[in-house]
Amino acid sequence: MSEKINDINEHSNFIHKIIDEDLKNEKHNGKVHTRFPPEPNGYLHIGHAKAICLNFGTAKKYNGLCNLRFDDTNPIKEEVEYVEAIKRDIKWLGFDWDRLFFASDYFEQLYDYAVKLIKLGKAFVCDLDVEEMRKYRGTLVEKGKDSPFRNRSIEENLMLFEKMKNGEFEKGKRVLRAKIDMKSPNLNMRDPVLYRILHATHDRTRDKWCIYPMYDYTHPISDAIEGITHSLCSLEFEDHRPFYDWVLDTLEHKNRPQQIEFARLNITNTVLSKRKLLALLEQGLVDGWDDPRMPTISALRRRGYTPKSIRDFCDIVGVAKNNSIVDIAMLEYCVREDLDRNAKRGMAVLKPLRVVIENYPEDKEEFLVAENHPKNPKMGTREMPFSKVIYIEQDDFLEDPPKKFFRLAPGREVRLKHAYFIECVDVIKDEQTGQIIELRCTYDPETKSGSGFNKRKVKGTLHWVSEKHALKAEVRLYGHMLVNESESNTDDFKNRINQHSVKKLSNCFVEQSFIDAERGSSFQFLRHGYFCVDTIDSTKEKPVFNRTVSLRDTWAKVSKTNK
Repeated sequence: MSEKINDINEHSNFIHKIIDEDLKNEKHNGKVHTRFPPEPNGYLHIGHAKAICLNFGTAKKYNGLCNLRFDDTNPIKEEVEYVEAIKRDIKWLGFDWDRLFFASDYFEQLYDYAVKLIKLGKAFVCDLDVEEMRKYRGTLVEKGKDSPFRNRSIEENLMLFEKMKNGEFEKGKRVLRAKIDMKSPNLNMRDPVLYRILHATHDRTRDKWCIYPMYDYTHPISDAIEGITHSLCSLEFEDHRPFYDWVLDTLEHKNRPQQIEFARLNITNTVLSKRKLLALLEQGLVDGWDDPRMPTISALRRRGYTPKSIRDFCDIVGVAKNNSIVDIAMLEYCVREDLDRNAKRGMAVLKPLRVVIENYPEDKEEFLVAENHPKNPKMGTREMPFSKVIYIEQDDFLEDPPKKFFRLAPGREVRLKHAYFIECVDVIKDEQTGQIIELRCTYDPETKSGSGFNKRKVKGTLHWVSEKHALKAEVRLYGHMLVNESESNTDDFKNRINQHSVKKLSNCFVEQSFIDAERGSSFQFLRHGYFCVDTIDSTKEKPVFNRTVSLRDTWAKVSKTNK
């Protein structure tokens, strides 16, 4: 599987082909130096995982370097919590940075470069407010017009910019803008803002600054200072590239990084806008950034996704030039493949139905042996207690079954996994509701699993747990966040949130081997899917299991059909 994924990646990664050509031509002195530059204003999500895998993976492939740089230029939205969460997520995915930087490390240099632009006549202080600036900017079909403050003298601009720095103006009163071309067909070249006034305390620089550089200005200079060779950005920055180059050309910086854009990751039934994810949090529609329904890396980790499954997913998706939507079933396929190989097996009853085995001795207990993984003997075995009273799934019994129902029914015999044949002889119902509350069965002691008994065959095999030994647990079943396929660009996505995206079952029973299961460990519950011990709510007295993914492998079937 991993070889196949690597083959797919190699054929779809156009960025690596560009780098191969650069190395052949000895561009950037034969070096490869990338960076991952998140803004610490929220938790990373699966879309960021693609950028992480690309930047760190590219550096690793070419024996280069990859920096982690926090774009901490907006103290109003950024928090130390997010910085630490981002570091944790990157390392959990299996990567590490060669150098750690913050954009705030360059505030002095960025300011000096801004002064240089003013002295070159390439920047000016503008007094237009946001609404006025929008009107002057024009549209895609209408040219912009010059700000009335565009022709201020260099001396006046230097004086006003210093006053901005010294905190003499209120927020929004003035900005520093580049002086490029208000008639440019590219809106990003119509005198973009370089600095704005923000009277806010910064986590690292505290109250030293009250003006903060914009990302589009900070980005190219930070790349150049750090010696980045290939600045890999998502596709929405393609229209920003002319300004990226303008900044470095105008400043005549000795280092010239090469910006390359790639398609961002879009997944069906998934919200991948940080702004929209924050709205879900603020409106109480989810329980936190690590709510297992969220697409954040921390949420996927809590739900039971593995680092390898996410890396494999990013490899399968590949690196393309055009945006597209990926079926979420592909992500589920990747984690299913990984857990199928590495998760221990066990039995859990989610909707219990009590079964009394009438001819089984009252005081007898057996400890049956079951393998932890049917294809990996190295995972060993475990003991499964068996006694007179057990639980099976309610859905595994029908009093009046249809023709192709092969599970338990009155007068019908089935096998209990790792145990015996049992036959239903009586059904006990609640006198008032008529609901089935208990089954009476008999067992055949000669049919013990592994005994070689083959006198008669049964079509149904059920999972079960012993009532006396089972652990009571809560099981949480998660569905997709959105009820339809793709995320809309509008805010009506809130109306399409799946109101049934989580179902909590509090009266479940799991076999006793789970008593020492560590938080975060994964298992396959036979016939139910793959589950993970919740890292926050689970306790030894009351374990909580999150379903990572079901057993059904729809994407693999679709893939085979399309070949």
